Amino acid sequence: MTRPPTRSTEGFDEAFADMDGWPASRVLDGLARHQEQAIAAVRRALPELARAVDLAVPRLAAGGRIFYVGAGTSGRLGVQDGAELTPTFSWPRERCVFLIAGGDAAVTRSVEGAEDDREAGRARMHAASPTRDDVVLALAASGTTPFVLAAAAAAREAGALVVGIACNAGAPLLDAGDVGVLLDTGPEAISGSTRLKAGTAQKAALNLFSTAAMVGLGRVYRGLMVDMQASNEKLRARSLRILSRLSGRGEDEARVALEAASGDLKRAILVLLDGVDPAEARRRLDAAGGVVRRARGG
Repeated sequence: MTRPPTRSTEGFDEAFADMDGWPASRVLDGLARHQEQAIAAVRRALPELARAVDLAVPRLAAGGRIFYVGAGTSGRLGVQDGAELTPTFSWPRERCVFLIAGGDAAVTRSVEGAEDDREAGRARMHAASPTRDDVVLALAASGTTPFVLAAAAAAREAGALVVGIACNAGAPLLDAGDVGVLLDTGPEAISGSTRLKAGTAQKAALNLFSTAAMVGLGRVYRGLMVDMQASNEKLRARSLRILSRLSGRGEDEARVALEAASGDLKRAILVLLDGVDPAEARRRLDAAGGVVRRARGG
């Protein structure tokens, strides 16, 4: 009989065998050290993450969507990352797709058995009609979750870019897509509780991937959120500070430029820095695919 592959995430860390007898300070110190190990695992995976970003950006620039596929903690981490893309980068909500085992209810509570439903994974991916421009981030700490593997297979059959992210070497998910990202975090402080350092590593990897992709798409300029949605007073004030910082002008001048550009920060940048009217600013940005650096001639 073939034995299942060993999962390091299910291993036991002897260093924590007596943690239930430790004072809180020692428990916290041990957990913090494990969190540092999680970030170290992400750093080791940077070459694969860079390859994934390089492959993803042209597809997203062509109109593709970002899919987050996962179960349990992994699925919830995907929802958390994707939900921030619209307010931070004005990424269209309809171009962010969440496929979590058990459906929307699983975002806030456990849906037992959902992660084992291979047919549901395939069916839900088919229902989303993936295309060659889409980018699918398939997440599973174990790298063996049937729902995720089936959804990834369906997406790849449709020609979508599939990035498999797992925390166990040799996991099937790492070979299920175009890029496999191994976050080798090893045993948890509480054996098998992958919401801990495996979860931290997955969240960090998603954060890096999505942010780097948005930078590649021109939704950041000079380290600033020039594509954010200024939907409240705090963010409107941030828009003024961003424009003032970029231009070296006072907030009064920045406010006038923003008003002239109907609140569009990118257009206001060109109005204030290059002295063009809002219509010309729009034309330049459209010709540059919305990339401020390109619209300003580099």
